[in-house]
Amino acid sequence: MAENGVYGERGSGGGSLAPLLDIDESSRVSEVMLEWEPVPCNARWRLAVWESKNLWRLSWASIVIQLFNFMLSLVTQMFVGHLGSLDLAGASIINVGVQGLAFGIMLGMASAVQTVCGQAFGAKKYRAMGVICQRALVLHLAAAILLSFLYWFSGPLLRAIGQSDSIAKVGQLYARGLLPQLIAFALYCPMQRFLQAQNIVNPMAYIAVGVLLFHILISWLAVFVLNFGLLGASLTLSISWWVLVLVTWSYILFSPSCKETWTGLSMKAFRGLWPYLKLTISSAIMLLGGLVHPRACAHHRLPAKSRDFTRCHFHMCQLLELGLHDHAGVEQCSQAVINLTPLLAISIFLNGVQPILSGVAIGSGWQAIVAYVNVGAYYLVGLPIGCVLGFKTSLGAAVSSVSAYRDIIS
Repeated sequence: MAENGVYGERGSGGGSLAPLLDIDESSRVSEVMLEWEPVPCNARWRLAVWESKNLWRLSWASIVIQLFNFMLSLVTQMFVGHLGSLDLAGASIINVGVQGLAFGIMLGMASAVQTVCGQAFGAKKYRAMGVICQRALVLHLAAAILLSFLYWFSGPLLRAIGQSDSIAKVGQLYARGLLPQLIAFALYCPMQRFLQAQNIVNPMAYIAVGVLLFHILISWLAVFVLNFGLLGASLTLSISWWVLVLVTWSYILFSPSCKETWTGLSMKAFRGLWPYLKLTISSAIMLLGGLVHPRACAHHRLPAKSRDFTRCHFHMCQLLELGLHDHAGVEQCSQAVINLTPLLAISIFLNGVQPILSGVAIGSGWQAIVAYVNVGAYYLVGLPIGCVLGFKTSLGAAVSSVSAYRDIIS
């Protein structure tokens, strides 16, 4: 191996050595070379470029999927802003609170699919992947049914945390329109992880782009042409998510790429639910630990700076509406953004480490261990510090930056 220099192994026919830094080369060759001999200094930067290209080639589709799926709710919120400040306030608190909690649970549960399906794919147990996906669909649907009560009775919940009756009423109406979306999201998460475990991400990226364009069209029709109001806006979001689910499901059923991993519905999905449920719960807690954030301490009875930051969230959504409205709080919003941007930039930079560590934990099946770390870091460290800094000092919303250090710990 030493004589190969920066080249890989010979081909099966004993021909010439293939260049190690060829972008089409499998990562296995580079791993063998790094294991058996030191890499020359003049080749390290070439290896870094090669690795970076491979990472971007593999991750660009996943980035598009997450970004465009998130933008479905963002587009809806932007259109709701045209209906008035009250509707925007109700929709915003549902998106951040109720929907954020439900999505966090679903995404956490879906990481169990990523772990088990990834291991099954690596072991070439392709048929088992379909059973795992079906098992996850059963548990996700059960979780969605339980969470639906939170959506339906979101009004009393908003009043309990100190929201006005008007915002609670509007928020409840918006949340009830999102009930079909909750079911759709419960179905989509396992399917997306099932396909991702097989490295089928490019088709999903194209689907996500198409659904977003469709969502923009029907949202415009519902709000500006048909005047369906707040409930119509939330129902368009549900419709778009169901379109996303149906197209993804059709791909799984009819694509040749899934003919070995999806062999039809099976009763085996109902066997071994308890061990898989334990992994699913650990996965959900691992991600759910970050949902009750130190930022949440400043949501109710905020100091002046924090109230400006909260209003800023509403105003920024409205400012995206092509400047069609004039808002009195824009100047305060801008100043709050200026003050907090440096801290938020540091927080985002440090938070970049957390997905890498979580990815390693998910791939290794360490969700239970990381769940303890996350819960302890958030509730025993981050939350008390956030409460003290948010209420006992003049920092206000600036306590958001403290969360970055929690992500590094976990």
